[in-house]
Amino acid sequence: MSTTERVTVTLPTDIVRDIDRLEKNRSKFIQAAARHELERRRRELLRRSLQQPHRDTAELVEDGFEDWVSSLPDEDADDLVDPRMGNEVRWIEGEGWTQVRS
Repeated sequence: MSTTERVTVTLPTDIVRDIDRLEKNRSKFIQAAARHELERRRRELLRRSLQQPHRDTAELVEDGFEDWVSSLPDEDADDLVDPRMGNEVRWIEGEGWTQVRS
């Protein structure tokens, strides 16, 4: 099974010329640009999700983290959740998730 796939991409001549000035390997350049754009879009989706969480997440906030952890089977909680890690956050309407200051 191949780890790469050949695709055909059509680009304006001036963009190809600019790529060729910076990089001999066009595929390498396009791959880096695509990875960069995918990561940018993932961050944007995460930002939007944090600003407007799904209703299931809002229910989790209402129940509280400790209640959620206690609802898990012991073996799952031990493997999935370490309450000593991370930062405590709280949902503030109009602001989104905000770190709790001690």
